[in-house]
Amino acid sequence: MKPGITVITLGVKDFKRSLNFYKNGLGWPTKATETDSIAFFELNGTRLALYPKDDLAKDANIPAGGSGFSGITLSHNVSSESEVDSLIVDLRRIGAKIVVEPHRTSWGGYGAYFSDPDGYLWEVVYNPGWKIDKDGLVKFP
Repeated sequence: MKPGITVITLGVKDFKRSLNFYKNGLGWPTKATETDSIAFFELNGTRLALYPKDDLAKDANIPAGGSGFSGITLSHNVSSESEVDSLIVDLRRIGAKIVVEPHRTSWGGYGAYFSDPDGYLWEVVYNPGWKIDKDGLVKFP
């Protein structure tokens, strides 16, 4: 298998609410509407999909129940500490739950966490050792 992730699918409890959060709150482009059963967002070569949680669990042949930490976070890397701060202000304004306020990390970066309407954790982070290109892609040293 070649290394790569083409689609990350989040199982969501309320499709319309989650679609609104990502499409209108974050401003991410999609052709999906509230009457669709799945939404795709282009993320610089990877796609993020929203799909009803019960249907996703059924598709994977696992129970939809369960709670707590899912064991995964999604990261959005930015070019500066001030960009982390600015994004957290914007996220708070659209009603995102700020889980961890912007802070200096134990590894020398600067970051914060927010959750989407279904509790998926997103990290907004600046890593001084990484460069972000004009398209927002991380360029590893």
